[in-house]
Amino acid sequence: MKEASVSETPTLDPIVLARLTGRLGDHATISKLCASLGDVFAEFLPDMLESELGFEVAVSYAGFETGKYGPLVEGLGGAMAFCDASLRDWCDRFTLICDSPMIITLVENMLGAVSDTIEDPEPRPLSKIELDLAAMMFDRISGVVKTAVNGANGFEPFLGPAHNAETRKAADDGSDDTFVAMVNMAVGIGPVLSTFHIVVPQSVLLKSNIAAPKPANVAKTRVEWSEQLGEQVRRSKVTLEARIRLEAQTLDTISRLQAGDIIPFNETGDVRVDVNANGRNLYVCEFGRSGARYTVRVKDTYGSEDELLQHIIG
Repeated sequence: MKEASVSETPTLDPIVLARLTGRLGDHATISKLCASLGDVFAEFLPDMLESELGFEVAVSYAGFETGKYGPLVEGLGGAMAFCDASLRDWCDRFTLICDSPMIITLVENMLGAVSDTIEDPEPRPLSKIELDLAAMMFDRISGVVKTAVNGANGFEPFLGPAHNAETRKAADDGSDDTFVAMVNMAVGIGPVLSTFHIVVPQSVLLKSNIAAPKPANVAKTRVEWSEQLGEQVRRSKVTLEARIRLEAQTLDTISRLQAGDIIPFNETGDVRVDVNANGRNLYVCEFGRSGARYTVRVKDTYGSEDELLQHIIG
């Protein structure tokens, strides 16, 4: 006698299930929503930035991409600045991304460089001070998002720290498998063309009513932006390193040095010390002491104030 076969319940295709549960939209609907959000950025962000920065900035919608969060974001590669954000009553997690040339060019212009003379920067991880300034740009971008989406109820976006793609870790809560849409925006600062991106879960985007904000909601003064930049630079901590040239020794002597041995300074008078930050020489100093602490006194610089600032930031 044959055993009765047990019928298995057929499993639903994950894509079909995602569509049925509102986590995945059709191409036409997502395309329309992404274009609407892109149009809001293209309309309002240039005027806002130009009024604050004092130089022309062009912003335009550059299409969209869809997929799962992890592979889509990883496909952008390195040399990008990231910021994870949330907006109460709209989205628990969306991500803002700027490519590094955008931030580097922005910093150079804020330091007084002429846009037409700036060349395309090589993509690279951003320095700490550049990341501080990237955070301010993310704040402006998130402000436009806030005013463009319906249902935020006046809450302010919460922004995580700005960080380089190279330090980013994969999420361990399964959110990297979320179906998302990535809105791509092109930014022109002088001859430099760069990009920023907004990555939003499709489940959130499908429920969003995107409308252009009132100009008064996004407009701020150039004075405020400049003051914030200046304050951010002043509050950013930079590690200084002092190097003292020592008396030359033979390799034989160096190989036999032990704890307690002494190597004299190269100079017999005032000891010259080179002070640098981020690998760039900034000051020529002399070695000394103040009470029980060793000190260096600045005697000369390696450039003007603007040049030193650019060295430190870069």
